[in-house]
Amino acid sequence: MSGHYSVLLKESIEALAIRPAGVYVDGTLGMGGHSEAIARRLTTGRLIAIDRDQRAIDRASARLAPYAGHITFVHGNFGDLGAILDGLGVPLADGMLFDLGVSSPQLDEAERGFSYMADAPLDMRMDESQSLTAADVVNTWPEEQLRRILFAYGEERHAPRIARAIVRARQEAPIRSTLELVGIIRAAMPAAALREKQHPAKRSFQAIRIAVNGELEAVEAMLDAAVEHLRPGGRLAVISFHSLEDRLVKTAIHSREDGCTCPREAPVCVCGFRQTLRSVSRRPILPSGEELEETPRSRSAKLRVAERV
Repeated sequence: MSGHYSVLLKESIEALAIRPAGVYVDGTLGMGGHSEAIARRLTTGRLIAIDRDQRAIDRASARLAPYAGHITFVHGNFGDLGAILDGLGVPLADGMLFDLGVSSPQLDEAERGFSYMADAPLDMRMDESQSLTAADVVNTWPEEQLRRILFAYGEERHAPRIARAIVRARQEAPIRSTLELVGIIRAAMPAAALREKQHPAKRSFQAIRIAVNGELEAVEAMLDAAVEHLRPGGRLAVISFHSLEDRLVKTAIHSREDGCTCPREAPVCVCGFRQTLRSVSRRPILPSGEELEETPRSRSAKLRVAERV
């Protein structure tokens, strides 16, 4: 467990500017690497460590045992951040970190169904207590809804062909496994697309995973709650791994930093806009060359940091 690599660890911890007596939130506990780096810097402070995957909490709590006195573990969705902090009696935090990627164990444990490289039941649930699975999406959602999520969440240009192929296949028999779905996707795509470097099922699996877990809705709710629960000067750090999430984070920060709708020539703002965030870095922070060599999974990672005004 100690060998697990946390993406953009040094950069995200520096971005939080941790105070030893501060209150911090790690909204995506995962294997606990980021939480460990935060907890190590606390003296009288507190860390709220949240994850919707109970397996992640069980694993990370053992790793974080030396810092248990400073940590409150919460099995929950970071989309419910506001309710979680209110329930814990935490009105304001000094910093919050969210790593929006799928954790290594979720990818590596084939039975979870996240990977298009190993055969497994179509699951893809981050929270295994929820009812909706990838099998439900693939086998019951209408063709138009499948096309929409493949295009919107996976940015898959062959979404109509893939959605049509999925519906045709499930009319013969339910689609039950990841590699069965991979075969359907592959057969639906034109030959030129199959010659691309990227795995033909990558975008579709991303789209289905996002739909199963309500990821974009959770990110939007989290961003709203983070602004309300950060104290002035507190830092928000978000690591994203695909363009949809990065765009959502970038837009959310920008709208709270420069959302005035008054004409440029207006002498004073009269639209009622009130700045609540300030970008710490105008451009996203990317992994170093050294990190890219050590862990190829970090190649698409982007860290955006904002400060509560």
